[in-house]
Amino acid sequence: VQLQASGGGLVQAGGSLRLSCVASGFSFSGYVMGWFRQAPGKEREFVAAISRPGRSTYYADAVKGRSTISRDNAKKTVYLQMNSLKPEDTSVYYCAAGGDVAPQLSSYYYWGQGTQVTVSS
Repeated sequence: VQLQASGGGLVQAGGSLRLSCVASGFSFSGYVMGWFRQAPGKEREFVAAISRPGRSTYYADAVKGRSTISRDNAKKTVYLQMNSLKPEDTSVYYCAAGGDVAPQLSSYYYWGQGTQVTVSS
């Protein structure tokens, strides 16, 4: 099982980034996919999740209206489009595969290695 996240980088406040996460080694379309983030010294927190067919999405209040999660089951890839980025969005972003469209870490079984997003003011 592998989840390879990419697309992070350094961006100015107000800018945009699109994160991608390519899955392998499991039946991607059979899993809910989520994005989480973790800033230095803080706990990992939920960002967004998407249902297996991609029709239902769920966002943390902190990113709602600024971010869009999507997936392409044929490409085994989940995306996170982040707009109007703020310095407080600076974190390592992780993708995860799980069973429920839920914010709890315990709902996810497989985790990627993370990609760093840094937003400068």
